[in-house]
Amino acid sequence: MMTILDGKQLSLDIQKEILEAVNTLKDTGKRAPHLAAVLVGEDPASQSYIRNKVRSCNRSGFESTLIHKPSDISQEELLEIIDSLNNDDNIDGFIVQLPLPKHINETEVTLAIEPKKDVDGFHPANFGKMALGLEAYLPATPMGILEILKRYKIETSGKHCVVVGRSNIVGQPISILLSQKAYPGNCTVTITHSRTQNLKEILLQADIIIAAIGIPNFVGADMVKDGVVVIDVGINRVDDVTAKRGYRLKGDVDFEEVSKKASYITPVPGGVGPMTVASLLMNTLKAYKVNTEL
Repeated sequence: MMTILDGKQLSLDIQKEILEAVNTLKDTGKRAPHLAAVLVGEDPASQSYIRNKVRSCNRSGFESTLIHKPSDISQEELLEIIDSLNNDDNIDGFIVQLPLPKHINETEVTLAIEPKKDVDGFHPANFGKMALGLEAYLPATPMGILEILKRYKIETSGKHCVVVGRSNIVGQPISILLSQKAYPGNCTVTITHSRTQNLKEILLQADIIIAAIGIPNFVGADMVKDGVVVIDVGINRVDDVTAKRGYRLKGDVDFEEVSKKASYITPVPGGVGPMTVASLLMNTLKAYKVNTEL
C-alpha cells in the first residue's frame, strides 16, 4: 500500500510545536525569535516563496522582516544590507532569496553572511561542519527531507539511496547526510546527474530515490522498482491553459505513474516545499537560542 508523504501537514505540525516553544519563551519575558529575508527583484516564484515564509513566521510566533530591493541594486549595497543584518542583535537569522540578478555574485553574497545567522545553511562554514558530522545549520531542503523520513519512520539503514542531481543546495548535501552514521542515514548513496550513463539501471536498484534535477516528470514508472520510497524535490512550472494561473506545478517524478509502484512518495506541491520552510524556522529557533544563550 502506498503512503503519500504529506509535507504540508508535517510543516503545520512543526510550526505548531515551534509556536508552543515560542509562547513558553514569551511567558518568561523573553522576546520572540526574529527571521529576516532579503528579496531582490520581482521574480514571481521568489515572491511566492517569501510570502510563504512570512506566513509561516506568523503561525510560529516569530517576528519577521522583509527587505525588498529592486533588481538593479548594486552588489555593494546588497553587501551593506547583509553587513547590517549580521550586526543587528535583534535579528537571529536571515536569508537572501536566490536566484539573484546576473550582475550580483551569489558566492560573494553567501560568503558575506555571518555563519551564526546563516539559517539557510549555505555558508561553507556550515556546509563543512555538516560534512564532518558536527553541529551546524543544515541546508533547509535536505533538512526537510530528513525530517520527512524521520517523522514517517522510514527505514534508511543499509538502503540504497539514489540522488538525481548534484546541486550544492540539495543533491550534494543530502547525499552526505544520508551516508552518515545516524538516523536518517547509514544509506549506501549513489549521486547521479546529467552525465550519468545507465541512469535507468541505477534507479531500478534504488530503495530510496531523491529527485532534484529540475526536469518535469523526468523519473518515470519504468525507472523505479516496486516498493521504492520517492522524495520529489522538483518544482517545475508547466504551461497549462486549463489551469487558473496558466500553469501547473510538476515535480521531477511522474507522480501519477510512479505512485502506483512506490511505498511512499511526496506530492508536488505539498511535499518537500513546505518542509523546507519548516526547516528554516527550526534553524532560526536554534539560532535564537544560541544568540540569547538559552
